[in-house]
Amino acid sequence: MKTKKTVLFSMFGVIGTIVLNSCVSIPKGTTAVTPFDKAKYIGTWYEIARMDFRFERNLDHTTATYSIKKDGSIQVDNRGFNYKTKEWKQAIGKAKFVGDADVARLKVSFFGPFYAGYNVIALDTAYQYALVAGNNVHYLWILSRERTIPEKVKQHYLKIAEDLGYKTSSLIWVNQDQK
Repeated sequence: MKTKKTVLFSMFGVIGTIVLNSCVSIPKGTTAVTPFDKAKYIGTWYEIARMDFRFERNLDHTTATYSIKKDGSIQVDNRGFNYKTKEWKQAIGKAKFVGDADVARLKVSFFGPFYAGYNVIALDTAYQYALVAGNNVHYLWILSRERTIPEKVKQHYLKIAEDLGYKTSSLIWVNQDQK
């Protein structure tokens, strides 16, 4: 009887692992940036635009600050100002590479063992502007090291996103005026 229970618990563990890892994906037809240099990506990024989702709803002045932890994973510190409640919100999480560290496919968690895809799909050579896709075409971010982004870069990233099936008319353009 003990053997059957052990096998059953092992099966649940395998199924659980498959379910959790299946949440970490990249949209069909999308490719992550390679080669990718984690050290160049570390630091603060301003969110220029995003697809709306509940964890960032009503937030302006949003930033993501990445730093390397002692274990080699990346600490993610997201901040934003809720313009309705007039309060700053912060979420601290962790990111790990899905595969090789020179491919910009990561998994990010803010809630224990639950991860979501974080895929850098466009990045300039100076690491100043990034286009980041989530698990599917419902999650997209345009990031910049500055509070603004040049129009040429913006249009280029919008074209990439549209070609991949993103509905860019749904993007929220984040207020990054000095606070």
